[in-house]
Amino acid sequence: MVSDFFAQFDGDQRNVMEYMHNILTRDMQLMDKIRFKIPFYFGRSWICYLNPLKNEKVEFAFVRGNELSNYQGLLQNKGRQQVYSIEFEKVSEIPVELLNEVIQEAILLDQSKPYASKRKST
Repeated sequence: MVSDFFAQFDGDQRNVMEYMHNILTRDMQLMDKIRFKIPFYFGRSWICYLNPLKNEKVEFAFVRGNELSNYQGLLQNKGRQQVYSIEFEKVSEIPVELLNEVIQEAILLDQSKPYASKRKST
């Protein structure tokens, strides 16, 4: 359960994850599930995830970030081809309005264009 996952953390890191979780599940109506030992959020398919980092920050990543416009300039690929993300250390750093735009774009992408895995089948 995602709330059990958050209970493992303290302070700002936990606050950021809980704040983002509420936006994603309550405001954006996404479903949550622990996958690969971290919370993922999905509509039809995986949309984004929260990844607590060792430097006490939280990475908020979009699974199909390479397909998003990123006109807000918030997301970085960090050398990854598909996943784009942004890191937060405190809730006060979160640009809520801009981030909501990115989340809504990711949800629209999920609803309008089915995810096609890039993995080669064996």
